[in-house]
Amino acid sequence: MTRPLTGRMVLAIFVAGFGIIIAVNLLMASFATGTFPGLVVENSYIASQEFDRNRAEQEALGWTVSMEHDAGGVVARITDAAGAPVHRLALTAHAARPSTDQGARELEFFDDGSAYRARFDLPPGLWRVNLHLAGEGGATWQGEARVFVPEARPAALVPEARE
Repeated sequence: MTRPLTGRMVLAIFVAGFGIIIAVNLLMASFATGTFPGLVVENSYIASQEFDRNRAEQEALGWTVSMEHDAGGVVARITDAAGAPVHRLALTAHAARPSTDQGARELEFFDDGSAYRARFDLPPGLWRVNLHLAGEGGATWQGEARVFVPEARPAALVPEARE
């Protein structure tokens, strides 16, 4: 014997269906905002007003910045327009994953004579590093670099030579 479809049953099906859709949307929205807030600057209007001036000042310096990861940590190479290393800079850096601020950390650099190094080993994966350089006479440079840290691989087994 089948039960007839009543108005109450249709209402219950309708409410349950939309309830599931709303619950999933709320769950996905909380995951989306919980990983990366999307905030790059506190006030985008003020940042936009200063952008051209800051860019012109940075280009006038002629500095080129490259970053990489090696066995000792993070390496930043800063050169001037002639390709010579730039020394006596104060570096501050904030490293975080591209899609989240979880696990973010500050990096402290020191000048080893040829490059600036941070003795901090980042876990494997892609990192975005926001770098701020301050030099003599108020010269400043800021930018973002991507640093890829490869997965550590075990040493390969080398077969012994046979006599």
